[in-house]
Amino acid sequence: MKILIVYVLVLATGGRCLADLGGRLDSIVASQTQGKVRMGVHILNPRTGSVIYSRNASTPLIPASNMKLITTASALNYLGPDFFYQTRVGLVGDNLVVIGSGDPLLGDKSTTEKLSFDPRWMLKDISEQLHAGNITAINDIIIDSTVFDDERVHPNWPRDDLNKWYACEVSGLNYNGNCIEIIAEVVGGKVDISLDPQTAFVEIINKCTPASKGPDTVWGARQPGSNIITVMGTCNKKCQPVRVAIDRPPAFFGYLLAEELKRSGITVRGRLIEKEAPADNKFRTVAIYRSSIWDVLVRCNRDSLGLAAECLLKTVSASQEANGRGGSWAGGRQLNGQYLLSLGIPPDQFVIDDGSGLSEKNRLTTNALATVLLKLYRDHNWEHFKETLAVGGTEGTIEKYFGEPKYKGKVFAKTGYIGGVKALSGVCVTPAGDRIFSIITNNTNGATRQAINDIVKAIIDESK
Repeated sequence: MKILIVYVLVLATGGRCLADLGGRLDSIVASQTQGKVRMGVHILNPRTGSVIYSRNASTPLIPASNMKLITTASALNYLGPDFFYQTRVGLVGDNLVVIGSGDPLLGDKSTTEKLSFDPRWMLKDISEQLHAGNITAINDIIIDSTVFDDERVHPNWPRDDLNKWYACEVSGLNYNGNCIEIIAEVVGGKVDISLDPQTAFVEIINKCTPASKGPDTVWGARQPGSNIITVMGTCNKKCQPVRVAIDRPPAFFGYLLAEELKRSGITVRGRLIEKEAPADNKFRTVAIYRSSIWDVLVRCNRDSLGLAAECLLKTVSASQEANGRGGSWAGGRQLNGQYLLSLGIPPDQFVIDDGSGLSEKNRLTTNALATVLLKLYRDHNWEHFKETLAVGGTEGTIEKYFGEPKYKGKVFAKTGYIGGVKALSGVCVTPAGDRIFSIITNNTNGATRQAINDIVKAIIDESK
């Protein structure tokens, strides 16, 4: 009898906890959806797969960067956890050939800084390897980016964003996030402009004016289809670097490489050519540069690097082609859709348009996102994948949220934000065990971000 009483009490307590959580979440959702905000919420117990709370979970909404969770999960499915991007550099006769693999992390400052590397180390290393082989002159520099197709700009990205780092071109050979950094500094009453990396590949038109007070308003506008950048705004002393996306990333890399070779004393006699590399049997390897899929997933999920997501999508596409080339948005969309269908997600619960979530044509339900997270959670690579997510109060895109001791380090999630859209999906650690959650909001207002955070905090507070 005592055992039965204890069991009944446990069930009653558990029921009260669920009721308390449901009531609290209903209140938060109602505070948003009484207006124009559309909100989907889905919360699962990953141990049992049972639904803890659900509101509008089958309603497709614009997911913003929560689309990256689909992209990274699909990439792991198709490419495998041991996948490496490999960029090959070699000689074919007197020509220097660089064969891209779609790696989004070449020259990536965030990645090289973690390794305490010079961001330009790859360019310098190629030069050093040539010197070590007693190569003092080369003819042409051939850049092969054919692992991807040549559609470098997604047709459904906002036209006004195409100069921005998060909407940079996507290529089979990428470097420095396919951006140039502009640094403005007032010297002698005028604004001087410097570049990082310093290169003649871009042309700068300086219309920036000095200011003795007030905030810096420096910005750069690149003319479409060119690398002519007009720098405008005002500069007070020295501004923070402004990143501007460049045109033709493979040529950008080749130009930087040619400049580095010349600085090191290697003569470049020929031209910079973009084309498919000659046959392998003529290729003499100089160097190979690798990036792990996990390093790419970290930049994609934790830091929300759009280039990483789009490269993963196109890499999945290329991996299914007979020749391993020509990866495309169309191919990636189809394969990611097949992946979602294989998990039992209904076809009316998703529309995949790109890999990063920048396109407003994407649609996902919170049920779809939670289902993908549940599949990842039950996979033997879960702990590794979990480490690619932002951590509340600690690092990544939710570093400034969930900093209170009760929540810090207990929320592992992917953010999502574009105009009118806010989203957060992931896993939180609670006293009752882990909880998978997905929250998407559209037509947002100034209180929506706090409402999303309050939902996650309620999950931790009421799960006892």
